[in-house]
Amino acid sequence: MGRKERFVPFKDAVREVEVAISRLALLHLSFSRVLVDEFGEQKGKELIVRSILEYGKRIGERTNRGYQDLPSYGVVGRFEDNKAYDCVLAKIFREYGEEDLGCLYCYVDPSKSMAVDPAEKIIHKTCAACQDSYCTFERKRTTAKERKDFKEKNSGWRNVDPRLVKGLRKDKQEED
Repeated sequence: MGRKERFVPFKDAVREVEVAISRLALLHLSFSRVLVDEFGEQKGKELIVRSILEYGKRIGERTNRGYQDLPSYGVVGRFEDNKAYDCVLAKIFREYGEEDLGCLYCYVDPSKSMAVDPAEKIIHKTCAACQDSYCTFERKRTTAKERKDFKEKNSGWRNVDPRLVKGLRKDKQEED
């Protein structure tokens, strides 16, 4: 017996993707919290970034094989003027007060782009997970050091995205 096709309203499909993305954010926060608690903040964060580097590499490798990178809907609320608003991941990080660990997830963007083409990287000009109002991205050439650090999984690779290195917005930190 063949599988019967089922159609769901678009808003329901978006909501289902948001649920999956929320769970991904919770998984990231859970692993990150355990690493920081177990190894201390510096070593824990280093391990988180190395893990995200590996994760991004795997996404990039799959993209190179023809798989889709991200869902077409449900990850962010809307794109407007090259800005991504209402990132579901950033909302979860904020909900749990874990933006400091959550924003490390965003290293996936330079990692997956470098896995596709080590000569280029996609970095954040603004980052919702770092308490900016939205995300914007920039494609840039990589340096020989960035390519070496990426290939060898060196901790210096963390400097690949200056916005993420900067971390949480200072004015937001001072408000807390």
